Amino acid sequence: MKMKAKKLEEKGAGKSIFLSIIKGSVIALCVSLVCVLLFAFCLKFTPLSEKLITPINQVIKGISIFLGVLLGLKKQKEMGLVSGLLIGLIYTFVAFLVFSALNRSFDFDRTLLNDTIFGAIIGGICGIICVNIKKSAK
Repeated sequence: MKMKAKKLEEKGAGKSIFLSIIKGSVIALCVSLVCVLLFAFCLKFTPLSEKLITPINQVIKGISIFLGVLLGLKKQKEMGLVSGLLIGLIYTFVAFLVFSALNRSFDFDRTLLNDTIFGAIIGGICGIICVNIKKSAK
């Protein structure tokens, strides 16, 4: 009887982690869309150098992934590295698709590879931090 309960609990945990990853990716995408819209609004009224746009976009991506991981994994107590890594990867690919569709050009180049690596690393680090902060707070 205990084995059945444990297997059912593990299935529920798997669904929970999957839903947390999807939730975190959607939150990260929403934060990114809002921040890019605000940044574009600011660019319209202030003259910023072209050199500043790429670093600011990277900061927006990092903040988006961090908030997506933090809010997506708030009920998780384990698997922070893997979950955060997956949130970062899913966010990166979905954001690429959304922003490329808005721009009407899908360019598969080195920038996409760099963004994917950046998203995975930031997501993994944030996942570790978020899960361990919750453990130590209790």
